[in-house]
Amino acid sequence: MSEANAYQHQPVLLTASVDQLVTDPDGTYVDITYGGGGHSRMILSWLSDKGRLIAFDRDETVTGQLIDDPRFTFIQADFRYLKKYLRYYRISSLHGILADLGLSSHHLDTAGRGFSYFSSMPLDMRMNKRQRLTAAHVIQEYSEKNLMQVFAEYGELTNARQMAAALVRERQKRVFRSCLEFAQWSESFAYGKKQKFLAQAFQAIRMEVNHELDSLKLLLSQSGEVLMKGGRLVVISYHSLEDRLVKNWIKNGSLDENESGEKIPAFQSLHKHAIKPEEDEIKFNSRSRSAKMRVAIKL
Repeated sequence: MSEANAYQHQPVLLTASVDQLVTDPDGTYVDITYGGGGHSRMILSWLSDKGRLIAFDRDETVTGQLIDDPRFTFIQADFRYLKKYLRYYRISSLHGILADLGLSSHHLDTAGRGFSYFSSMPLDMRMNKRQRLTAAHVIQEYSEKNLMQVFAEYGELTNARQMAAALVRERQKRVFRSCLEFAQWSESFAYGKKQKFLAQAFQAIRMEVNHELDSLKLLLSQSGEVLMKGGRLVVISYHSLEDRLVKNWIKNGSLDENESGEKIPAFQSLHKHAIKPEEDEIKFNSRSRSAKMRVAIKL
């Protein structure tokens, strides 16, 4: 079975997210992370014949299971280019945007993609295979200062400085060629649960490789421009850094927590707290445990 045809992913907060998103069955919506198409399929099932759905994904492997529906348009691109493609398709405004951030089960379970620390395959971690930057480049070429920033900011590792310094010394002796090899070396720096530490370290590198935070900031800034008044912004995040960014954007209209001066928010939160998966969903899909969903309405 080809990688494209084998794409599988269990959508998190599936019904809850679509219920919050779709307010007008005749409306136009965007699913900015198509993945296995789970959210997109449910959104379409809630739309009328007049409704329309645009989906984005930069991973070419998802094209093996695209939805065949005249109301559906797929765009193979980073969602940071949302406004550009809406102009191309002559879409002036949207009723809702759904963003299910983070890594899919497919990426973790496909050894050749180099996302999993159990993998003996080369360090890759690219969501878009056409881009040049890989995990191997980050690990082998980044300066000690940049490595420390990646581990500290994206992995939230308290010993980021120590790990970065040790990595620079270690790579003078050898080249890390596989995920497993780098994971085995990293284990000596683990504190608390080893697997959680490795997950954070690999997450940090992955977020750097794919410029995930930059894409999210660009999406949020564009969402206020492309959503109509009353339109919904639904974001599911799996990392505290992403969640804080979304929360701050909704509450203060700012993409920088440390930014001084008041801004007029473009959104209003629909719920006091983030929505989390129920225990039944977590038991069925353990990877949903860290998910937080925030919902906002365009003012």
